[in-house]
Amino acid sequence: MDQVLSLTEAKLSLDGNAGRVDILHGITLDVQRGETLALTGPSGSGKSSLLMLMGGLERATGGRVTALDHDLSAMTEDQLARFRRDHMGVVFQSFHLIPTMTALENVATPLELAGTSDAFDRAAAELDSVGLGHRMGHYPSQMSGGEQQRVALARAAAPRPDILLADEPTGNLDGTTGAQIMDLLMDLRESHGATLILVTHSPSLAARCDREVRLRDGLLDTGLRDAAE
Repeated sequence: MDQVLSLTEAKLSLDGNAGRVDILHGITLDVQRGETLALTGPSGSGKSSLLMLMGGLERATGGRVTALDHDLSAMTEDQLARFRRDHMGVVFQSFHLIPTMTALENVATPLELAGTSDAFDRAAAELDSVGLGHRMGHYPSQMSGGEQQRVALARAAAPRPDILLADEPTGNLDGTTGAQIMDLLMDLRESHGATLILVTHSPSLAARCDREVRLRDGLLDTGLRDAAE
């Protein structure tokens, strides 16, 4: 396997009401192609912030972050947006669907923006693969939380990204629905050959990944866990 993501002494500080807040204090971490990696740790430990750095959604204030041999720290905002469009899929806890668009339109729009000629056909196939072939014409307000997250998964997976980033994708769902979403996420990752990086509080979800990285107070905890152990 080869590296798809590499962080070298990556730091993140943000300005808040109380002044400058140091969130990540120097993270060095490599992620291999095709790997499934769980980011775990207590609330406030920096898990989501680390995921945002990996996706170029936050810019490192120190150190270096590279993805697919591209230095994210050196890119402009437009370059980052194009890079994410072409190489990354992101799934959030709160779905982030466009309320005035149907499920089909939510999935097809990013494909259209990327110039995909068969955007709606591919979107329909992706929705069918997550069990929503019968809900393509429905709006987010007409769907359950689990269905909305399925649409979000389909939207993230449809462009065939090299890297899938998921931030607590089951956090707003009940246990049964969350398990179904996790099954779908793992299936999509495997069928598309993507690298999956997952932020989760759930030990059972983390155990399904190849490796677990724990954070505490903005630093890597001692342990990397190999699921084969």
